[in-house]
Amino acid sequence: MTTTATAPTRLGYDDLPRLISLMTGDEKHDAAATSTLDVLWVLYDQVLRVDPDHPDDPGRDRFLLSKGHGPMAYYATLVAQGFFPESWLADWASFDSRLGHHPDRVLVPGVEIGSGSLGHGLPLALGVTLGLRAGGNPARVVVLVGDAELDEGSNAEALAVAAALGTENLTVVVVDNGSASYGVPGRIAERFATEGWAVTTVDGRDHRALAPALSARSAARPSAVVAEVRS
Repeated sequence: MTTTATAPTRLGYDDLPRLISLMTGDEKHDAAATSTLDVLWVLYDQVLRVDPDHPDDPGRDRFLLSKGHGPMAYYATLVAQGFFPESWLADWASFDSRLGHHPDRVLVPGVEIGSGSLGHGLPLALGVTLGLRAGGNPARVVVLVGDAELDEGSNAEALAVAAALGTENLTVVVVDNGSASYGVPGRIAERFATEGWAVTTVDGRDHRALAPALSARSAARPSAVVAEVRS
């Protein structure tokens, strides 16, 4: 008798609300998490070259979640894509859990950085991009940031220098859920364009608009996708 190993069944977008509901507690930063849900799903389902069976493959695309203070949608997406089992979700944020309120790259397969202190994702992504380029590695680097954390000074420095260095393998996704205290409509896209980035603004809930925007790259300059989310 011959037996054949069966690959684990991947879950779909419709499973994400159920997976998120498994993570209970008082300090979940629901708005921060759910605002990223559709961008994360489209990235992992259609854009990023990553393999849950080989999460440390040197040729993989790198994804950095700068909005690490709201990781529920991130964890749910990684489960759905097969990076770790669903059973990990039930005791998230407990003393012995691998899944903290802030993702830990040492403990969670597929996580590239420890994050949650806002304002660091973009400069880290720029450094990773330059490091990969120096090593002759053509992998993409995609970083997801929030609109409010762009007020942090470290972002301003990275934003200004990235285009000057011709980092075409770098993409920043700004999930704009209107949380910046002094935000002005259209200013985020204008800011990136002024510094020389290729910029696209899309509906952050529209998968058909997100997929081409997140897949696109521009020769000799980095890309920014402003994903507007109002619900």
